[in-house]
Amino acid sequence: MRKVFAALAAVLMLAVAVQFFLAAMGSFDTAPKDESFQPHRAMGNGILLFAVALTLFAAVARLPGRLIGMTGLVAGLILLQSVIQELANAFGDSSGSTSTAGELVFGLHAVNGLLIATVGGRIFLRARELASSGAPAETAPGSGARTTERTS
Repeated sequence: MRKVFAALAAVLMLAVAVQFFLAAMGSFDTAPKDESFQPHRAMGNGILLFAVALTLFAAVARLPGRLIGMTGLVAGLILLQSVIQELANAFGDSSGSTSTAGELVFGLHAVNGLLIATVGGRIFLRARELASSGAPAETAPGSGARTTERTS
């Protein structure tokens, strides 16, 4: 299960890299804004669903609680992307043009994207480390499993 999770974490990182590519493509496209960022939006929704599924997989696989939490954090940060976008749009006027405040708020969208990539990279590194080690995974919090230690 740990090797499967590590492979899925690699897919998550690849998807985030593609997301950055799609954002760059959208910003240089000559089509209307809604049309040029459609692939970026669609990929973002797909990554959100994948991150939620990956979090559930990590919990079912009884991976360490910190790893489950970090995977859930990625899903939360992806949700935050939509909140940032809506907040930035709220600063615009009725004609659809943006204000300086809206543009500054929307700049947080890119910063949050970097945070998503950073947390995703840490998840991948930790998952790869777990997959290559022979040590048993820690149990998820609240799983009811107990570990015993011997003292000599």
